[in-house]
This record gives sequence, structure tokens and C-alpha cells, in this order.
Amino acid sequence: MKNICPNTSCACPTHILRDGHFYRREDSKLIQRYRCKTCGTRFSSATHSPTYRQKKRRVNSSLLKLLSSGVSMRRSAIILGIHRRTVERKLPFLANRCRKLNQRHLQKFKGRVFNIQIDDLITKENSKLKPLSVSIAVDEDRRLILALEVSRIPAFGHLAHLAVKKYGFRKDEHGEGLTRLFEKITPIVSPEVRVKSDEHQRYPSYVSGYLPKSKHETFKSERGCIAGQGELKKVGFDPLFVVNHTCALLRANVNRLIRKTWCTTKDRSKLKDHLDIFMYFYNQQLMR
Repeated sequence: MKNICPNTSCACPTHILRDGHFYRREDSKLIQRYRCKTCGTRFSSATHSPTYRQKKRRVNSSLLKLLSSGVSMRRSAIILGIHRRTVERKLPFLANRCRKLNQRHLQKFKGRVFNIQIDDLITKENSKLKPLSVSIAVDEDRRLILALEVSRIPAFGHLAHLAVKKYGFRKDEHGEGLTRLFEKITPIVSPEVRVKSDEHQRYPSYVSGYLPKSKHETFKSERGCIAGQGELKKVGFDPLFVVNHTCALLRANVNRLIRKTWCTTKDRSKLKDHLDIFMYFYNQQLMR
């Protein structure tokens, strides 16, 4: 990392001198100090680091792996010997880092993704009366997650009337979630990409709108089996196996998505953070 003066009004921020060092007890490292010869500002090699002023740098890597392996936030805090609020604060930090790494990693395949599968995973926001939809797109050939988006949807089926009675009208934001999803995958996939999905009524308009040269194939939804928490299908051959298997992995490895669990999502933005962390762990560590 290039060391420059952090003073934005400095006339020559690259004219710096070494100015001793200090011992950082938190991770047992000697950190070099610098002094700007132009404005006199003193800083160190850690000033421009993403972990600047963090007191628990050692646990970042371990926490990322735990959150991507079906461990809850509270249990992660116990395992790592830190306070649960520390985990809460580190979740958005790790998510922001993972988003940048995910974007950089997927740029390697720009224009070379020829087959994708899309689907939606249904979860809840603290209650079954407040469902959420996780829209997902995966590369069928490499089995990489291309994008994940969380959107609010109203309750449906026999819970719809009870949800309106208890919580009032709930806006359907699924269309906005699909918009964000296709805006992310359009620059990555080939213009003539082959898209597979189930018979969801909203998919055709988005595929034709964002990928007009693509070939869209739809398949009838099949009954889920016990394995994979209902995401894997009870058929001999599943044409959407890749995306269904990825959804099963999400339910198994993101604790708040597991069916019949008390670790439910209280804030959908935190669910999005958690999914971005898993996307990095899955794409760049599990799928090497």
C-alpha cells in the first residue's frame, strides 16, 4: 500500500519521511510511522488500512468463516471470546470488504458466462407474516454465485389475511430486487447467454428487458424433498439443480436462513450483509 499524507489539503502528499515506529499490541506487529515533510502531519502505515483503529483485527478472518459455516452471531462471539456487539459491528465491515472482493473476482469472467440459472428463496423477517425474497443468479458451468438480492414481499397464501390484520399493508419490492439483480449480472454475462428458471411470472419480462439476445428456458417447479431443507427437488433429473443446490447451501450455511430456527433475521439489511459474506467465502474459498 502506497503511503501518502492523509491531509487532503497538503500541497505535496507524497513527500514523506520515516518517523520511528510503534508496537501494536493487538496483533503483535511493529508499525512504521511517517511524517509529511510538506505539512508536518504524522501518520503510520496503518492509517490507510481498512482495519484502521480496530481493536480486534485477529478475529476478522475467523469470524468470516464462522458466519459462512452455519454458526450464529452469538455463538461466534462465544467461540472467539468477544462481545456479541463486536460481531454486530464487524458484520457490515466484513460485508463491505466482501462486496468489493466479489465485484473484482467476477470481473475476471466478464463476457464469458454463457449459462445462468435464476431463482428466489423465501425466508422471513422476524415472522412468517413478514416474508422476504432472496433473488439469486448462478453460473451453471462454474457454479459461482453471480448476484444475491434481498427484497420485501407481502405474505401470501393462508397467512395473507392475518398479516394485513396484524401488520397492515406490506409493499411488494420483489420487482426492485430483480432490477438490482439483473443490473449486476448484465455486465458480466454474455449477451447471448442461456437463462434457465422456473415459471415465475416476472422472470420473462426482466430477461427480455435486460438480456434481449438471450435464450430463456422455463421449467415447471417440482416438489421439494427433505434433503436440502426443501430446496433440492424430488425428481430423477432436475434441470435447475445448480441453483437449487446453491439455495440448499445457503440454508445450510447461513444460520438465519435455516428452516425452523430461532436465529431469524430482524433487519433485512443485515441479511444482505450476511449473504455477501457467504458469497465471497463460497466463490473464492470453497470453489477454488
